[in-house]
Amino acid sequence: MTAATTPAEAVGQPRRGFTGGWSLGASLFVAPAVFLLAVFLLYPVVTTVILSFEPGLNNYIRLLTADPKFLDLGSFPPRGALFNNLLWVVFYTGGCIVAGLLVAVMATRVRYEAVIKAIVFIPQAIAAVALGVIWRFVYFPDERTGLLNAVLGVGGIDPISWLGSQSWVNASLIVAGIWGSVGFVTVILSAALKGISTEILEAARVDGATESQILRRIIVPMLSLPISVVAVTLVINVIKLFDLIYTMTQGGPANASRTIAFSMYQDAFASRNFDYGAAIAVIMMIILIPVMIFNVRRFRAEKVIQ
Repeated sequence: MTAATTPAEAVGQPRRGFTGGWSLGASLFVAPAVFLLAVFLLYPVVTTVILSFEPGLNNYIRLLTADPKFLDLGSFPPRGALFNNLLWVVFYTGGCIVAGLLVAVMATRVRYEAVIKAIVFIPQAIAAVALGVIWRFVYFPDERTGLLNAVLGVGGIDPISWLGSQSWVNASLIVAGIWGSVGFVTVILSAALKGISTEILEAARVDGATESQILRRIIVPMLSLPISVVAVTLVINVIKLFDLIYTMTQGGPANASRTIAFSMYQDAFASRNFDYGAAIAVIMMIILIPVMIFNVRRFRAEKVIQ
């Protein structure tokens, strides 16, 4: 081996150039994927952004200051699609994670764990439209009917118009959403729970730790990464939430249950106001970008990807 000969050349390996070994063959393999991304992702995004600015900043000014259906800060609590999405992010995401974690932890204590997880996961296999139809029969806008009011009537409790009342509609929808998603959270966290060494848990019990302390100080911290991944997935689902709202309430009563995605549909397609709907879509994308950045940074911090 001479002084000018590199180790790669000595063993017959091709020398990498400034492109890191990129070749025409690699470009041919990647080109179809790049083309599809450009046509079905990049082009629609660019077109939507341009369309949203067609009359200048008027669409955004109207959305954030003069459209009570999207954001109404003149009342307390605030109202509108943006605030409803915030309610979903807090209560739906939190409810799914808490319920899913509790079911996953308790299921590991019994011999029929697989049966419990299968039962809890069944709603996840139901399409969102079918889930909305099922829960519409449970609530029903007319307070004189509906499964839930029938059950309450047995206990002597007055019926409630769950989907017809502005005070109850969002809470009712969030409960239906939690029922449909808690199985997904249970399965993911149950799999992660299997990775915690039983020796750690037994050592904590020997030292006198209660089950609640073990849950709060050992299980939850050690499951922080899968919990954050599940939370990001649920938040993304919330931001683009449409089908459940469309099936159960059509955004009512009096626009009380509208969400960002439903508002985009109503303004862009139902009202044929495409530039205004495009502005809503851009706001939805702006909200999603920080969520995705957080998710990627969390993965890198935990060395999940190199």
